[in-house]
Amino acid sequence: MTSRPPNSTSTSTESSGSGDIGRTLELLWDTGPRPSRGPKPGLSVDRIVDAAIRIADEEGLDAVSMRRVATDLGTGAMSLYRYIPGKAELLDLMLDRVRFPDHPNDGAGSGSWRAALESAARDALAVHRRHPWLLRVNQSRPLLGPRALATLEHLLARIRPMGLTDPELVSTVVMIDGYVVGAARTQVHQEEAARSTGLTDAEFYGAQVPALEKAMATGAYPTLASLSPDTFTAGFDHFEFGLGRILDGLEMVVQQRCAAREFSVDA
Repeated sequence: MTSRPPNSTSTSTESSGSGDIGRTLELLWDTGPRPSRGPKPGLSVDRIVDAAIRIADEEGLDAVSMRRVATDLGTGAMSLYRYIPGKAELLDLMLDRVRFPDHPNDGAGSGSWRAALESAARDALAVHRRHPWLLRVNQSRPLLGPRALATLEHLLARIRPMGLTDPELVSTVVMIDGYVVGAARTQVHQEEAARSTGLTDAEFYGAQVPALEKAMATGAYPTLASLSPDTFTAGFDHFEFGLGRILDGLEMVVQQRCAAREFSVDA
């Protein structure tokens, strides 16, 4: 049972890739030495990572420690160190597990590049909503295991028909990821504000209506006063609108590149 809301807005921040890089890569690629049988049969890297993710989802990333994970698994902390060096390496394994699927969808060449980016963005937003502690992690220097590479390979294969240069293709993936993280942060923060204050969005903004009505009546804010009553309703999907406009911009670039290539051939 959740003892407190997952804390994704703490001022402290974890960083990916901050542990023993070589050992973590061995664990990600399953190329390192396997621990000999110990006093806790059935203990494994997968079980340890699953337990850590469960704790982070229910109580926040601050609650995750080698000792806490060991307690949840019914063993001593020293038993975990036979499998994973420490929390930094454990965090990278957690990131790899939640951010990337075991097997990306088959059919790398099927569907349009736009559909591929739409799907990737929506899937990434859903992941951040399920695991809000991801927003607490600086992932600017990720460790690349087989899951990460398979996911990136699949997406790049889907969007290569855009006709962009290789750096531009990677930049496209980075741009979509940045948009998703920003949108996820806004959504998660809104939910946390509602939990911490006990006020819904409607109640919070409703409390401001008398003051805002007086402000609008002064005539100092004519543009705001002219907005339709449904402007700030919860039914408008800001994420989908923003994603669509980003993809529209990319569509224009793709069309321009295509026209330039055709002109070059004709010339």
